[in-house]
Formats: sequence, structure tokens, C-alpha cells
Amino acid sequence: MNTCVVCFWLVFFVLLAVYVYLDLKHDLLRDQSTAARKPWSFARTQLAWWTLIIMSAFVAVLIKCNTAPHLTSSALILLGISAATATGARLIDISDMKQEDISVRHQDIASEGFLIDLISNQNGASIHRLQALIFNLVYGVWMIVEVVNNLNNGVACDLIIPNMDANALILLGISSGTYAVLKTPENKVAPNAVSQDKPAPDQSGQSVPPSV
Repeated sequence: MNTCVVCFWLVFFVLLAVYVYLDLKHDLLRDQSTAARKPWSFARTQLAWWTLIIMSAFVAVLIKCNTAPHLTSSALILLGISAATATGARLIDISDMKQEDISVRHQDIASEGFLIDLISNQNGASIHRLQALIFNLVYGVWMIVEVVNNLNNGVACDLIIPNMDANALILLGISSGTYAVLKTPENKVAPNAVSQDKPAPDQSGQSVPPSV
């Protein structure tokens, strides 16, 4: 196997291991939550996903060409979309926590598992979150395949990290924007319904059935 491809996967899995460690120790990829088992954050996971791919490609090209690679506009836009989504989600969470009329946030319900957490809002699984997850996963895998093929085929250093079609970037931007816009009212619409549909957690983070 090509040495640079090995370097790409080595960096990829080392960074992945760092993510796992920091999440276990410091809730790196979790929502701000009072639950003992904090739910996974879509926005943080999206930022981590694109950082993982682009950093792995960056290091592989650096080793192959002995110089810092030219980052394509696509790579910068993808990181920008992810960073903006994470920032927007954090600001929305801070706003929700300051609202006295919001007694229970759905983020304070204990985690139901990685996939369910990523695609769920106060009403359960949501189509806009699932759409954003699918698009980010598909285009991320496409970029990995392109980078690995370019490293194997001896493509010029500046072309190893591929440029993504403008419409694809717009699609990812729309998906992330839709996620952020629809996240804003998640805890503001009928907050009492959240406690009825999903029991509020106690101090240990365990769900407690509402009193009858």
C-alpha cells in the first residue's frame, strides 16, 4: 500500500481515537446537558467529522510533498459551514438555558444512542436532521475516496484534496442552515409537551415518569 495512504489512515484513526478519549473524559461531542448520559450533539459531531477528514488529508499531503498543501476553497467552506453550525447551535443552547419559561430541554434527557441522538429533536426522529446527516456522511466518504485515490495515482500535490462542486456545497449549507433554523424553536414550542412525551431526568440523569 502507498506510504502516503498509510499515513492518511494512520492520522485518521489516531484523531478518531483522540475524539473517543476526549468524549469519554470530557464530553467533547455531547450536548450541554444535566443528564448523567449526555446526548450526542449533531453540530459538534459534524465539525469533528470534517476536521477529521481534512486534517488527515492535510498531513498525508504534507508528508508526500514535504510542503504544506494548498487547501481548496471547498475544504475551507466545509470547515466554515461546520464551525458556523456549531457556533449557532451553542448560542441557541445558551439562549434556551436562560429562558425561565423553558422548564425542560430535550437535551437534558439521557442519551438514547449515537444515531438516535443525532437525528432527534423534542419530538423524536426528525427528517431535516436525518437529511443533514446523510448528506454529510455521503460527501465525507466521497472526499475520503477521492483523497486516497489521488494519493495512490500520483496526482499533483495541489490537486490531492479535491474541490467539491459548488452545488454540493450549497446543498450542505442549506442542510446545516435548516438544522440551525429548526433547532431554534425546539425547546420553545410547547415545552410542557416535552416533559409529557419524554420524562424529565432526575439529578442522576435517569428519566423519571411524570406524576399522575
